[in-house]
Amino acid sequence: MLDIECFTYLNKALESTLSPILIMATNRGVSQIKGTNIKSPHGCPIDLLDRTMIIRTMPYNLEEIVSIVNVRAETEGINITNEALCKLGEIGSATSLRYAVQLMVPAKILSET
Repeated sequence: MLDIECFTYLNKALESTLSPILIMATNRGVSQIKGTNIKSPHGCPIDLLDRTMIIRTMPYNLEEIVSIVNVRAETEGINITNEALCKLGEIGSATSLRYAVQLMVPAKILSET
């Protein structure tokens, strides 16, 4: 995570006329701001946190993964059975959605040989 000097620089950049859009991702709870003895949510200074919009993300459930894999298969022109979709959904929920989607093309190549 960033230290207090980095946060100071970001605050200064956000106050300029050509203010950038700042996107940060973290999974830290209340933790110490590096370079200080202050504890704060996400390890960010309170003045920066007051200016942020926090968007909480949630992992996909099994039905959503199956739906996403199905849309991806249709987009790539891969004919896939419901049984295979369910299996890819299980793999995606156990590992990651990216891994499940990346399995489709090699599976298609193997099925054609």
